[in-house]
Amino acid sequence: MGLERDHLPTADQTHELNKQFLSAPIKSAVDKFKLIPEFLKVRGLVKEHLDSYNYFVNVGMKKIVRVNSEIRSLIEPEVYLRFKDVKIGEPSIVLDGVAEKITPHSCRLSDMTYAAPIEAHIEYITGSRGEKEIREKKDVIIGRMPVMLRSRCCVLSGKDETELAKLGECPLDPGGYFVVKGTEKVSMLFFYLVVLRLLCEMTPTF
Repeated sequence: MGLERDHLPTADQTHELNKQFLSAPIKSAVDKFKLIPEFLKVRGLVKEHLDSYNYFVNVGMKKIVRVNSEIRSLIEPEVYLRFKDVKIGEPSIVLDGVAEKITPHSCRLSDMTYAAPIEAHIEYITGSRGEKEIREKKDVIIGRMPVMLRSRCCVLSGKDETELAKLGECPLDPGGYFVVKGTEKVSMLFFYLVVLRLLCEMTPTF
């Protein structure tokens, strides 16, 4: 026996039932715990860390350089050095003047920091007072930055299980941390509430 076709809910009724079910408040903390596995399947444990790091590398760092992009001489104001762009290079270490690529696994074994050079594209003036010339230079190393594992500038990014195994990494490791002097370091994530702050919204009528 089954339900007669006349007694089956319509598409609108089914949608309304699902909407009411999904929007209903969770009654107890035990019910909330049941949602954790599904949440982790979608978001994971470290997605906020990876998104924050990737945003800083791709957007935030460039904004910082753009605000302080020009350095001028106090004696000769026409002499300047200008940063046109900045990026993170491949994770590497310089040994005897030669850059060698590194992996997180090799850094753990050798007590090294898994980091990459910060490379800048600069424009500058050279020459004497009467004969000045504007020149450009790319990939000028101005510093180094620790690389977060599984971020976009990490060698593990986009690798499958076989490739991760060859690099000495566990496929189940989600990343989201750093290797500093051979030790794994995690950045704590904090959320601050906005307290006693007045928020105003502009509308067409006000």
